[in-house]
Amino acid sequence: MPEVAGETQTLWESDPEGPPVAPAPEEKPDLSHVWVAAAEVEVTPKIASIADYRGSFKAAEGMRIDALEVYCKGCRRPYDEVKGSDCAAKIDNTHLIGGDQSKRAKRKVPTPPPNARIIPGGTINRRGISAYVSGVSRPKR
Repeated sequence: MPEVAGETQTLWESDPEGPPVAPAPEEKPDLSHVWVAAAEVEVTPKIASIADYRGSFKAAEGMRIDALEVYCKGCRRPYDEVKGSDCAAKIDNTHLIGGDQSKRAKRKVPTPPPNARIIPGGTINRRGISAYVSGVSRPKR
């Protein structure tokens, strides 16, 4: 908008971006548990075949379902152990893979019998077209 003599522009008319916007507050990630219940439900033979085929079925209204265990879907820990705390799976998954991999014990190499002799062998090419042609992935004729 061109400025005409004797006419002043407001801040919004002169600034194409508009007024400064306050930064939005950072949202904290949701670290809450997602609770699921392992259940035991008695069904008819017809519903059993449907559940076996589809992996799910519709329960009748008013059906009583016995919960065998209640646990978090993410961290797979029981309700009574972790209620009131954050879900470990949403923070870090190391508990699912046996802890910190750099601190784990190395595999033990079996010791050969006392009268055994170790004879070094040649290298085997296991990658590429030459491995396929040489018979690594298929038996030799």
